[in-house]
Parts: sequence; structure tokens; C-alpha cells
Amino acid sequence: MTAVLFFAFAALALAGAIGVVLARNPVYSALLLVVTLVSVAVFFLMQDAQLVAAVQIIVYASAIVVLFLFVIMLLGVDRQETIIEPLRGQRILALGLGGILLAQILFLGGRVWATGARCVEDACRPEAGGANVEAVARSMFTTYLWPFEITAALLAIAVVGGVVIARRGGAVTGGDDEPLPEPAEEPAT
Repeated sequence: MTAVLFFAFAALALAGAIGVVLARNPVYSALLLVVTLVSVAVFFLMQDAQLVAAVQIIVYASAIVVLFLFVIMLLGVDRQETIIEPLRGQRILALGLGGILLAQILFLGGRVWATGARCVEDACRPEAGGANVEAVARSMFTTYLWPFEITAALLAIAVVGGVVIARRGGAVTGGDDEPLPEPAEEPAT
């Protein structure tokens, strides 16, 4: 059963990752990124890493991708691109670097940790249970509560500031890059 789940979600993650790269519309790329990130979260669940799986879904698959979609819609980059490359040879360089990265992954994929262990210290023991999740939650909501809350407030302020700057930065356009008409001034009474 585990092998079936692994290969099903591996195929889904691979298809989503290829779709992210090949999709012409950035909105579709962001949505396919969600598919890939959820598939990776299932891999974490299969390794009994519930906290990492939850963080994968809550932080990456929801918050970060929603931020990507927000920026895509705000900047209007979902329009057609030109085929002209501003930097010559960037595709060849990208293919070369991708090949080097693939070779490194294939070379290091068969290796084990220097200690020969499958995981760090005693984390693999079944009796460890949810102690790691409890320790992270306890430290995050007691010792590091203020940095956690301040970071959340700063992120919210940054989103509001980005919207304000984008609204003031240039002319707001209609559907086909035509500026919207100026609002008519109301007569003073």
C-alpha cells in the first residue's frame, strides 16, 4: 500500500512540477505548484513527519502560493510574453546548470549519512511519538511568542503596503491596457 501511494503521489508531484515549468500562464503555474507541494506533504506524512507536512500545507501550499497569485494578479504578468530574450544564451546556461544539478542529485542519491544512520539521533524511535511537535509548539507559543506575532504583523503590514504602493504607483488599467476614465467630480452644493 505504501509503495502504491508513493508512486501515485510521485507521479502527481512530477506532473505538477513539469506543469509549473511548462505552463504559459503564471496563474496555472502557481496552481500546479500547489499540486506539487501537497504531494510533497504526503511524502512527509508517509515518513511520519506530521509537523513538517502540516507546515508544508499551511505555509507553502496555502500562504506562499496565495501570495504568488496575489503578486501575479497585482502586477498583471498573466499576459502573453514576447519570445525575444533580453539576455542572450540564458537558456543554454540554464540547461547546463540544470544538467550539473541533475548529475549531483543522481550522484548523491545513493549515498547514506556519514554515520550510516537513516535519521538524526533518536528521532526514528517509535516511542518518540509527538514529542517533537509538542516541543516546537511549546517553544513557539511561549518562548518565541513575541517574535512570532511581530513577524505576522509585519507580513500583514507589508501586504497592505504593497497594495497601497501598487495603487498609487501608476495608472490603473482596464481589461485591454486602456486607462480607466477619471472619476467625474461632483458639483459642490
